[in-house]
Amino acid sequence: MFQDALNYPRESDSAVKTIAIGGLLLFLSFLVVPTFFVIGYVVRTLRGVLNGETEPPEFDDWGDLGMDGLKVFVIGFVYSLVPTAIAVVALFASGVTLGLGGNGSGSGLAVGFIVVVAALAVAIISLAMAYVIPAAVVAFVRTDSIAAAFSPGELRSMAFSRTYATGWLVAVAISLLSGVVIGVLNAVLIGALLAPFLTFYANVAGAYAIGTAVNEMPSVDDGDETPAGRPAA
Repeated sequence: MFQDALNYPRESDSAVKTIAIGGLLLFLSFLVVPTFFVIGYVVRTLRGVLNGETEPPEFDDWGDLGMDGLKVFVIGFVYSLVPTAIAVVALFASGVTLGLGGNGSGSGLAVGFIVVVAALAVAIISLAMAYVIPAAVVAFVRTDSIAAAFSPGELRSMAFSRTYATGWLVAVAISLLSGVVIGVLNAVLIGALLAPFLTFYANVAGAYAIGTAVNEMPSVDDGDETPAGRPAA
């Protein structure tokens, strides 16, 4: 799957054009709006893979791209509120502890304990959110409903699937690899220019890995063991 995912963004006659457009949009991401088009393209890629398409989509129907990107941005934002809320509560608790305990060493230790526990909780939950969000996006793509992205019934089968976990790990590995390549290129002062294009490439490859994994997930409904998304023989 790893090699197939790495090759996927190039499996099109318009691959150079698509990667160039995606990279330029990410280069302009400080304008915010271009980011929605990139997210929308990744969503379209995922939808194509789930539907069995073998080549990456093109940049067209920009209105649909933007709307899909905005919807998925909202999904990710809502999930990010969980670790953010924990951090805010920890800051509030630290302030209350200091206010009640004054400057004593006991209150200082209590605040330190709160900070450490909160930091661990935020790290663990952030990792969990990073694992669940792609599954949430898949649920959205399958149903075209934002509500489905937060439905335990839609997410449970994917979140606890080894096949999905494998696809997620492949996507993470590709992202880490792109980060390493960008870091190496930064040493020759070219990484900053190529970073948006490599990041876009990695995102598309990651979407392929997630979509392929979901398609290969065994369906457990009614005892059916055929891969999800594929007809039984």
